[in-house]
Amino acid sequence: MRSTKTAEPWVEHGLGPFGPTFCKPHSRTRYATDGSALLKVYVGIDPEGRRHREAATVERAARQGISVPAVLATGKGNAGSWTAFGKLPGLPCSIGTRMAIQEYVGHVVAASGRLHRPDAGITPGPGWGAERAGLASPRQFLLDQLSSRCQRLPWWPVLNRALRSIDSYSVVHLHGDLKPEHLLVDGESLHIVDWEASACGPAVLDYTDVVFHLVRDLLYEGVPPERIPVDLVTRLPFNGPVLTWRLLLWLDRRRVQDIDLVTTRAVYRLAAEEQAASAYRSLAQTVALLRAAGVPR
Repeated sequence: MRSTKTAEPWVEHGLGPFGPTFCKPHSRTRYATDGSALLKVYVGIDPEGRRHREAATVERAARQGISVPAVLATGKGNAGSWTAFGKLPGLPCSIGTRMAIQEYVGHVVAASGRLHRPDAGITPGPGWGAERAGLASPRQFLLDQLSSRCQRLPWWPVLNRALRSIDSYSVVHLHGDLKPEHLLVDGESLHIVDWEASACGPAVLDYTDVVFHLVRDLLYEGVPPERIPVDLVTRLPFNGPVLTWRLLLWLDRRRVQDIDLVTTRAVYRLAAEEQAASAYRSLAQTVALLRAAGVPR
């Protein structure tokens, strides 16, 4: 992988031209006009760290037998921190129907078989690095992802205590952002894209991402809370405190005032849930209320 610092450095790698820009909260993507590549420019939270993490993890995942996009070039310059990936075939998973959700969950289970392989040499933290300075527990790894402001909120001690339950979990390689658009289905082949949030930690983190995105996205598409098909995801491993943390992480990365909408009582109740179905119903009701309060997706 080479780096360059010209205004459009990917041109020097024979890449492009690229079409219109599609904006997400933390990235800007463009597709090559000939369909051969995707260009991602990282913005917002730690662009350079995410660039390095994604490129390194994609190479490691490929060696592990996971179908991932090739890294064509990567660098930092006037254009920002960027990576160009080879375009993979296939269509993203859908959650538009009950059958589509069932198929999506099946693909998640299939992907996790290759992703979540135990490795005694890895420790919790961002990326797939085997050794890290200052060994952190799974609980501390999650808490560190919340802003320092959260530590002053009344629910912080409740979450801190509840997350101790995951310190005994095995640490595995994680995708870090599993959702339908990141799993591409091409006949019998399954490709996994968008690895910038890759990490090492308990496998339940990936499964919780799946459930959280499913519930949130269906609600924001207008599905009533009582019609969210929580029964379709109860086969996935579940942990109430991790689900609570994922909800809080989402709010912490939205508008400054959004994290104040969650009460200590709500955090305690969701973290104390022991049954997946009832926890997911509580999550749906909570997110529906937050959506009504104007929290952006």
